[in-house]
Amino acid sequence: MQRECRLTTFDNPYDPFEQFTSWFLFDVEKGYDTCSYLGRIAKTSDQFSEEENNEETERAIDEIIKYDFRNIYRKVTRQVATA
Repeated sequence: MQRECRLTTFDNPYDPFEQFTSWFLFDVEKGYDTCSYLGRIAKTSDQFSEEENNEETERAIDEIIKYDFRNIYRKVTRQVATA
């Protein structure tokens, strides 16, 4: 099993894993632009493996939450079966 992480906000009622489009539209409407923010912090690359990119994304999520003075961000996780 592999763990996947996503960054969301406390008030977003949608699941970023299963309801991404609704989650994204809510996020942008509220002016959070969470995907863009995470993209600026996470140093991912096509040259990295999927596992390495997932680890870097989780590191970036943890960093965002650490410095979140508004206390609006949350990390959500799920376990995914690996082949």
